[in-house]
Amino acid sequence: MEPKLQLKRASELVSDPSLRPKGFDDFIGQRRTLERLKVMTGAAKQRHEALRHVLLSGPPGLGKTTLAMILGHEMGTQTRITSGPVIEKAGDLAGLLTSLESGDVLFIDEIHRMPRAVEEYLYSAMEDFCIDILIDQGPQARSIRLDLPRFTLVGATTRTGLLTPPLRSRFQLQTRLGYYEIDDLVSIVTRNAQLLSIEIDRESAEEVARRSRGTPRIANNLLGFVRDYCQQQGQRVVSVALTRDALELLEIDASGLDEMDKQILNCLAENYHGGPVGIGTLAAAVGEDRHTLEEVHEPYLVQEGYLQRTPQGRLLTPKAWAKLGLVPLAEVSNQSEIHF
Repeated sequence: MEPKLQLKRASELVSDPSLRPKGFDDFIGQRRTLERLKVMTGAAKQRHEALRHVLLSGPPGLGKTTLAMILGHEMGTQTRITSGPVIEKAGDLAGLLTSLESGDVLFIDEIHRMPRAVEEYLYSAMEDFCIDILIDQGPQARSIRLDLPRFTLVGATTRTGLLTPPLRSRFQLQTRLGYYEIDDLVSIVTRNAQLLSIEIDRESAEEVARRSRGTPRIANNLLGFVRDYCQQQGQRVVSVALTRDALELLEIDASGLDEMDKQILNCLAENYHGGPVGIGTLAAAVGEDRHTLEEVHEPYLVQEGYLQRTPQGRLLTPKAWAKLGLVPLAEVSNQSEIHF
């Protein structure tokens, strides 16, 4: 059976694969996850066995795909890459699994979006390394068991809660990737600048890191724009002044807030006196889809302490009022009562 979408080799995944770390020693950050994976790969190689199944969770851009590729590299096998939404039926999954070789790493991105009917076929594939396929329908229907090579399934998800318990429990290691510290991001920016032949100093790298929302993918995107900006300015060396000018052009401030983030905070402060405001009302007020607010903007605003999610709606925090340079309405009322 041919899969609907052919698997991609790791080398075909990105246009500039040189930025991706090749091994554990090159990977920066996520120390606890890295230690766990090193233990598993080391033991598997000593036993000459396939690596056990791994589930990587966490926000996008933190290195889940990169770690899956590293696992294949460390085990000396191929990493095959696909995603949950493209596996629409059991035949697609069977085609993918039977194309693997012994020890290969199969990476399924957004695994929580795989159809439930297809997901159930993974149970026997992960545990017994076989899959039962139903041929024909009605009285002629018969089941065929296909034996699979011993492979490693690495699943990645941004929403662990959407995985069913039977699938989640079949991963021997479940580990979550968190946002990066500034020092780790500075190291990533400096490393990637060298790979891209960019001359950048520590201060400029810190400027990029502070505005990256704790996410290496964003840091790499900002670094690329800074390089383009300096090139257009006729400068070969990235200075902190040019870095700030480039990032201001993107309307990303020193705290990592972009134009929409600031619009959300200003709308809450000026139109609704800091809230609480329902997400639907807030989305209509700023002219953005509510799911975009919930999935893209709110997590960072909540994490950084600018916004609170309450049962009554979204509420500005004192940190947000200070960021905006405004005084909360309640304090203004109190001051008025004191003075008058």
